[in-house]
Amino acid sequence: MWWSLDFYSHTECLCMYMLQGAMSVDSITDLDDNQSRLLEALQLSLPAEAQSKKEKARDKKLSLNPIYRQVPRLVDSCCQHLEKHGLQTVGIFRVGSSKKRVRQLREEFDRGIDVVLDEEHSIHDVAALLKEFLRDMPDPLLTRELYTPFINTLLLEPDEQLSTLQLLIYLLPPCNCDTLHRLLQFLSTVAGHAEDSTDKDGQEVTGNKMTSLNLATIFGPNLLHKQKSTDKEFTVQSSARAEESTAIIAVVQKMIENYEALFMVCGCFCVTSRRF
Repeated sequence: MWWSLDFYSHTECLCMYMLQGAMSVDSITDLDDNQSRLLEALQLSLPAEAQSKKEKARDKKLSLNPIYRQVPRLVDSCCQHLEKHGLQTVGIFRVGSSKKRVRQLREEFDRGIDVVLDEEHSIHDVAALLKEFLRDMPDPLLTRELYTPFINTLLLEPDEQLSTLQLLIYLLPPCNCDTLHRLLQFLSTVAGHAEDSTDKDGQEVTGNKMTSLNLATIFGPNLLHKQKSTDKEFTVQSSARAEESTAIIAVVQKMIENYEALFMVCGCFCVTSRRF
């Protein structure tokens, strides 16, 4: 790919590629079976009145530019539940869950059941479900195709890293981009409650201890990777894997800490985009 040669010295070319890339996957039929899992999940995100219409046109093209946010219902429901009930839970993503309950929840979402997550659902079960969904995607949310460019942003000067990350994000398919925004928004909120604090009544509130670094350590390998390896491959290449893991964590941590800036389109970018 051209970015492996002199990727970061061609900002305008990246803008052009970004626009072309955004248009190149404008329908489910443009993707192979391996790449379509997230898109298939999107049908669970549409309002009820749109679902019957989609059923009738299952084999037809589905625009990736609808008026609805393209975030799988499972992802949005889990984020909403944890934002409402789990922000003060210590080690929210580290504590074990019930495999049986998580499997049952996942099956209900898979069947298209209108799952309502409330206070009766275990925070740790919902947290595990979110991690599991992202982990099991055949192609990671940040895509294998962009793995090297995302990692190579660490080679840039600090003031260039964010702008390059932003352009890479806009190279993602729209559904991946929308889902990434929702996830980073949620993870940023979780990190904002990591430290102990004091409420308006002067009472101490225990933090969840999930800093941006801790969250990136947990979610990074699921969001950004080249391929899933067997245990044997992992052991043989443990040194290289450790370096890759450190880089992945650093990239995802920066994205969590700067998610608002990453999804804010600057004026200069808009001007550049209009030229193509």
